[in-house]
Amino acid sequence: MPRRPLVGISTYHRDGDVRPRFHLPTAYVDAVRLGGAAPVLLPPGDPHPARLIERLDGLVLAGGGDLHPEVAGGALNAASYSMSRERDDFELALVHEALGAELPMLAICRGTQVLNVALGGDLVGHLPDAVGEDVPHRKSQTEAIRHEVSLTPSARLAEIYGPGDLDVASWHHQAVGRPGQGLRPVAWAPDGVIEALELEGAPQVLAVQWHPELDLEEGSPHRKLFEGFAAAI
Repeated sequence: MPRRPLVGISTYHRDGDVRPRFHLPTAYVDAVRLGGAAPVLLPPGDPHPARLIERLDGLVLAGGGDLHPEVAGGALNAASYSMSRERDDFELALVHEALGAELPMLAICRGTQVLNVALGGDLVGHLPDAVGEDVPHRKSQTEAIRHEVSLTPSARLAEIYGPGDLDVASWHHQAVGRPGQGLRPVAWAPDGVIEALELEGAPQVLAVQWHPELDLEEGSPHRKLFEGFAAAI
């Protein structure tokens, strides 16, 4: 049997007071397996991220809580939640090591924001304050919502998904503001919010603001993203 690519998935922060735990929604694991790769979870706090990257064939930066303003810039607001400097620092280190190793990387939601901050970009701290609520980007902190996304026809994502607009699962209240060095926006929501990034000279890096792992049913175009990611490793 041929060896499956080993893909690391970053997990959520430490949670709980009595019996703290690391956790991750199972959809990320299912999506990586569906694509043909073998997932391994990467909890924050490991002192040697470079050694982890050396052993991986690919990296998925998962969604989750907000980046801390100390890392991302800006100020705290009432909508900020689930911040963890331990996770922020760990994932930023993973990004730098992965880019240096030219490791295939798929950044999802928060992961896209981490990638942007790692390359010197900044974030919109709370979308309703910046673009209003004509296009909701989440129902609540615990519920996703759907909206359309327009892809640049020349984008690698358009090659993966095919032509036309996408219907996506959206679950965020922060977003990319100023793109980081070398990052190019390639998808937008109807209100102008950046929904995907590609990195100049790094075709192995893909970053989407939506949640493709929530759309894994047979026939969903979002399955192609994970299949294409694994196939490119």
